[in-house]
Amino acid sequence: MQKGPIGVFDSGFGGLTILDAFIQELPDKQFYYLGDNARAPYGSRSFEVIHQYTLEALNFLFTAGCPLVILACNTASAKALRTIQQRDIPKYWPKRNVLGVIRPTTEQIGLWTKTRRVGILGTSGTVKSDSYKIEIEKFFPDITVYQQACPMLVPLIENQETHSKAMQLFIKQYTDALFQFDANIDTVVLACTHYPLIESQIIQQIGARARVISQGILVAKALKAYLQRHLETDALCNKDLYHRYFTTEDKELFNSMASYFLNRKVQGEHVQLNSNFH
Repeated sequence: MQKGPIGVFDSGFGGLTILDAFIQELPDKQFYYLGDNARAPYGSRSFEVIHQYTLEALNFLFTAGCPLVILACNTASAKALRTIQQRDIPKYWPKRNVLGVIRPTTEQIGLWTKTRRVGILGTSGTVKSDSYKIEIEKFFPDITVYQQACPMLVPLIENQETHSKAMQLFIKQYTDALFQFDANIDTVVLACTHYPLIESQIIQQIGARARVISQGILVAKALKAYLQRHLETDALCNKDLYHRYFTTEDKELFNSMASYFLNRKVQGEHVQLNSNFH
């Protein structure tokens, strides 16, 4: 296999916060980002549809030369990753690999909490899937997990209302509801890749009650550790500072939103995914 970039895939824009953490943690690696923005969000879709869309995205990134792809999408990680790792990778891409964002987040939680009470703030789809709860309890059966769905946060973020009064009200509503489950929660996980854009407001609202952990930092450190353990994969990853951004949406729309998420100018490229790929 030839060397190539590390692929990062998300259904929307939130995965850009994961990409940003990767670039900071692994500054010598090249990344290709693909957002299936034209078909986002994935949260309400069936397993079959999410699985098919994720396969199409992986086919694009692997064909573009990526030896490794990270699903920087909580929905795809929750619903499609295991099937893809166990069935599709051996079948279609036996020399490549795909990782998710849920396990790297959950396997480190035990290092952060002292009270063994952890809160999860996420989208309705992520909370309904129970993915974080299941994974945390698998690694740390002594930890009690409380989840709070925050359905209004992503729409407000995507409408660039991060500092609006409505945002403040909803953050207060959701965080207060979380601590009503248990006042002894000492660690809160932001289980949505959009939430780093409002992390400072969430920290301010929670105050001294708990430590707030952003997913991107945990996943970036986990990727770095993974590459240190798998030197054969690390050797296949390009050392190049030129990153590329791809979207299934209109590129001007993507450029505007991606630049907002990353706080720097982004030039995306429009792509069509192969919907006949099975």
